[in-house]
Amino acid sequence: MRKALDIITIVTGILVLGILSGGFFTYKYVQSPQFQKKIMDKVLKEIQPLMGDLLGNAMPDMTGPSIPIPSKPKLIP
Repeated sequence: MRKALDIITIVTGILVLGILSGGFFTYKYVQSPQFQKKIMDKVLKEIQPLMGDLLGNAMPDMTGPSIPIPSKPKLIP
């Protein structure tokens, strides 16, 4: 009985260490700039077709004249 409990304890310890190390490396991978860039590229690739020609028709062909710059007021000495 003692040998069976020792084996179960060793196997449990190995499993706990595996889970903890897997979580640590997963966290480090998710926080890495390479992973973030890869996810951002995927998100932008999915969003781009949805946006389509969103601003194409909203932009005017011609705008009005610029707003005049107010002159500086003269200071009274």
